[in-house]
Amino acid sequence: MAVKTIWQIAHSCGHSAERDLSDRAADRRAGFAEWLAKQECTDCWRASKEDDEQEKAAWLKAKRAEEQAASEAWSQQYRMPPLEGTERAVAWGVRCRHQVLTAAYTALVLEGETDETEWAEIEETARTLTRAGWWIDQRFSEPDDLTELLHAATTADRPTENPYF
Repeated sequence: MAVKTIWQIAHSCGHSAERDLSDRAADRRAGFAEWLAKQECTDCWRASKEDDEQEKAAWLKAKRAEEQAASEAWSQQYRMPPLEGTERAVAWGVRCRHQVLTAAYTALVLEGETDETEWAEIEETARTLTRAGWWIDQRFSEPDDLTELLHAATTADRPTENPYF
């Protein structure tokens, strides 16, 4: 007598389904059928995954809003100028600027050998960069590289008094 290939699976969610396990070796079918019985059926699994995705999206949206509020409050506290770019780029740039500068302050001043006077100069140079895209591009930079990156920025990254320049 051949080992059966069609198994009736009673899933943990309460649904039952017939499963063709002929694609598995005969000696592995019973164990796999037992494992399947401990799982939700495909429909329930998909539904829970969609719920998880919605929860994840809601959590991410709330986290971004929280980060945005903290970044904007930080920008006001440290008198950072508004950034230029599209609405989406500006919001992202504000978060990136906050992350880059706070990481650099921690590494250079709190943990490094840069004093507050030198940091004030770095911060003043950072204020001259108002293109959101520049801050987005630097989001993965090393804190020790900030001074060099600030000096490498071009005039396209800084505002000018003459709008026709």
